[in-house]
Amino acid sequence: MTDNIPLQPVRQKKRMDSKHRGGCCECLRCCGRREPRPRSVWLGHPEKRDQRYPRNVINNQKYNFFTFLPGVLFNQFKYFFNLYFLLLACSQFVVEMRLGALYTYWVPLGFVLAVTVIREAAEELRCYMRDKEVNSQIYSKLTARGTVKVKSSNIQVGDLIIVEKNQRVPADMIFLRTSEKNGSCFLRTDQLDGETDWKLRLPVTCTQRLPTASDLLQIRSYVYAEEPNIDIHNFVGTFTREDSDPPVNESLSIENTLWASTVIASGTVVGVVLYTGRELRSVMNTSNPRSKIGLFDLEVNCLTKILFGALVVVSLVMVALQHFAGRWYLQIIRFLLLFSNIIPISLRVNLDMGKIVYSWVIRRDSKIPGTVVRSSTIPEQLGRISYLLTDKTGTLTQNEMVFKRLHLGTVAYGLDSMDEVQSHIFSIYTQPQDPPAVKGLSLATKVRRSMSSRVHEAIKAIALCHNVTPVYESNGVTDQAEAERHYEDSCRVYQASSPDEVALVQWTESVGLTLVGRDQSSVQLRSPGGHILNFTILQIFPFTYESKRMGIIVRDESTGEITFYMKGADVVMAGIVQYNDWLEEECGNMAREGLRVLVVAKKSLTEEQYQDFEARYVQAKLSVHDRSLKVATVIESLEMEMELLCLTGVEDQLQTDVRPTLETLRNAGIKVWMLTGDKLETATCTAKNAHLVTRTQDIHIFRLVTNRGEAHLELNAFRRKHDCALVISGDSLEVCLKYYECEFMELACQCPAVVCCRCAPTQKAQIVRLLQERTGRLTCAVGDGGNDVSMIQEADCGVGVEGKEGKQASLAADFSITQFKHLGRLLMVHGRNSYKRSAALSQFVIHRSLCISTMQAVFSSVFYFASVPLYQGFLIIGYSTIYTMFPVFSLVLDKDVKSEVAMLYPELYKDLLKGRPLSYKTFLIWVLISIYQGSIIMYGALLLFESEFVHIVAISFTSLILTELLMVALTIQTWHWLMIVAELLSLSCYIASLVFLHEFIDVYFIATLSFLWKVTVITLVSCLPLYVLKYLRRRFSPPSYSKLTS
Repeated sequence: MTDNIPLQPVRQKKRMDSKHRGGCCECLRCCGRREPRPRSVWLGHPEKRDQRYPRNVINNQKYNFFTFLPGVLFNQFKYFFNLYFLLLACSQFVVEMRLGALYTYWVPLGFVLAVTVIREAAEELRCYMRDKEVNSQIYSKLTARGTVKVKSSNIQVGDLIIVEKNQRVPADMIFLRTSEKNGSCFLRTDQLDGETDWKLRLPVTCTQRLPTASDLLQIRSYVYAEEPNIDIHNFVGTFTREDSDPPVNESLSIENTLWASTVIASGTVVGVVLYTGRELRSVMNTSNPRSKIGLFDLEVNCLTKILFGALVVVSLVMVALQHFAGRWYLQIIRFLLLFSNIIPISLRVNLDMGKIVYSWVIRRDSKIPGTVVRSSTIPEQLGRISYLLTDKTGTLTQNEMVFKRLHLGTVAYGLDSMDEVQSHIFSIYTQPQDPPAVKGLSLATKVRRSMSSRVHEAIKAIALCHNVTPVYESNGVTDQAEAERHYEDSCRVYQASSPDEVALVQWTESVGLTLVGRDQSSVQLRSPGGHILNFTILQIFPFTYESKRMGIIVRDESTGEITFYMKGADVVMAGIVQYNDWLEEECGNMAREGLRVLVVAKKSLTEEQYQDFEARYVQAKLSVHDRSLKVATVIESLEMEMELLCLTGVEDQLQTDVRPTLETLRNAGIKVWMLTGDKLETATCTAKNAHLVTRTQDIHIFRLVTNRGEAHLELNAFRRKHDCALVISGDSLEVCLKYYECEFMELACQCPAVVCCRCAPTQKAQIVRLLQERTGRLTCAVGDGGNDVSMIQEADCGVGVEGKEGKQASLAADFSITQFKHLGRLLMVHGRNSYKRSAALSQFVIHRSLCISTMQAVFSSVFYFASVPLYQGFLIIGYSTIYTMFPVFSLVLDKDVKSEVAMLYPELYKDLLKGRPLSYKTFLIWVLISIYQGSIIMYGALLLFESEFVHIVAISFTSLILTELLMVALTIQTWHWLMIVAELLSLSCYIASLVFLHEFIDVYFIATLSFLWKVTVITLVSCLPLYVLKYLRRRFSPPSYSKLTS
């Protein structure tokens, strides 16, 4: 009973949606934009409009010609530190505050701003050129004067536009006509929804029947369409022709649409424009992803705030030691200016340039070819990932389906017994009596059928119930028309919206029943004997994620039989098929083997039954309000007592090296969560196969819960388990997060692995967000499809896999890889190196600035707290640029271990999760080093100089440069030839520039022996103790990586 700890329900947050929506509408009214509403669009008459529509212009630019400079500068100076440096530079125009030449403040600031402006200008120019190219594309428009050319940006709502094959659809349109004989066309939608499979689209029946395209202008017709919205998978509208008797009304759905940004894959089409500009579905779905700021950048920002506090404190101390004499407030400002080097202006530039180098190194890595860095601002994030959230299909698996099993209840056929299936089909079509295709429905069917006939019925159902279309292409020997006429096997390619569908149709072909032709209204199958079997398509009910099933009603041309075939997920089909005692058990068995299971069923209809159904179905499709609900109700009236034919099992094979990659990530201290839309059994099996769940670990399958009480009991049961993986469905997850968000996340985060199945895209993003909020750790999301985009954009680090489902995830991600196995090297090698290098670089830049600021503080203290600069003019600029910039920046090439060692010992990655390379402790150590070295150099110069002040400058500045170069050498762990070049180049630049610095340095003095020994002594005293300490530390307390480098 002690385990039954009372769980506190989560207080529900008040939803502000209505308020936000109201605000949005107010904003639209203020901006002159009206709230979107339904519209009636007359064909070919854009002037007959009932409201104003936006121009069809694509604009992805952040600024225009007039707002560019003000916008960029505002975005820079809205950050405190940039504004701080601007105020410093401006203060030099006030005579009382001036400390030296104006360029000592304006040149560094100008350089930083110039880099930013050039980068933004280049990005804006690229956007402008891309937009211009899209907006300037030429299309053909049907008018009363014939066909005219029109730019994409000049297309209006109501225009009749002709789109050729392989041409981009310029606006959201209704499909009116096609040149294809089969009366349909294919669309490539990968740039819209991320899916690479072609989509079938159907024209409006009334307009397709017109003799020519120009007749579209002769009829009086209009389209009534819903208001613009972001749903790319649904559409509700009607087509009305008024000048026919009686008037023609046709319902319009998603099958009749051509959305902008898709590409016509077959034939030439004519469409009427419905939506343009910002009302396009593609534009409304383009959400601006949140601007990701790396945790490393936030930590550096925090350290910079501490430095600012130190700057203020030092300035106040200096004025306090003067007893606040005279105009002390002016003195405070002068000291703030004098010690402004404490906050290094070059820090941001160095880190940004470092990120560019890391991105370049990642792209150039031959071990992970094809990797693309789309966000160069967060490579350090890759080195500190605690949670990896991955999709299953296409990410961990190949998304290449292989048919594995056919189950008929009493018998199952695997890959090794497919020849048996083939012989059953062959015997059916080669028996002396009439083939079954021409038999009528008789009493014999009610008796137990022969095995051959049962196998044949199942395979015929699989060969007919799908959305696959065979497409014929010329192969160099046979041209397209001839191949289509003779159903040439070598020229046939199957196109479908799902690889599962193609796998099923390819399997029916392998056993003897081949899909050879399909158009809008018919399907042709070829039997093993070469006979063509013709079926008329009466209705198709496409697959949706809500219904989880698809259906088709066909009429056999040879017998006139009408049959309703349906296939779908077992969870929905179990309630549709007749009672049986094997469905649930066998579905579970096949899912445990890692197979994707589909249940196939049929129902024979009489002519009267079908006519009654069709009348109700057409009526439901014409309704504008609650259409989907009414249509679903009519279809469900058919979905009762269907005859169960078979189960099909298709396997999605694991990607190459998924197992060793997941093991590497686990050893690196990264917890992996798999978020998938697949069913529970399949997801669990894949998790085991991929070794996401190890052999020794228990699996706790979270029971389906629907209310708070059930969730409470199940969470208490789960609390008693230790070190076990969690498997939970999306529905149960939603209930748990609604009532016990805090408790559930606490328990889930303790699990070594979590599998969430039946997850919606929004749920994936919600899980990422909760992990970030509850743990404060960095998350990485990996996916390959359009349904993973929200998760990828929500994560601290998004990785897209270029796969079968297109490039949408890859384009939305921060990093794009070609295979899941590349993720190991991306994190273990590049992530680790990026983080460690940036940590060393940032601390060294801060050290460089603190050294010179310490020297200034010592100098001012010795000379009665005078606010007089130690170094002026070019010395102060040269110090942080040409004299030390190259060696310090060369730290971005440093590495503590070889990449092979980092991959072999992923435990090295685990050390970084604690954030030790850049922590308050390391920061304090570098501050103390800076104070020590700055003090030694300044006091040494003051002690050893003899006569003139200019000698102090020469001795101290030269010692400072040499100290910095030696400190870089002390910090480097693996030398690169460019590091040596940088060191020698910087030293050479300093020696060469001494000739021109006679204004600040006595050229004759630096050539004396006295100068050389003084500089040598000061430099040795400032560096030698640190070398000794480093040696002793490596000798008696070596870091973990040093044991592996020996």
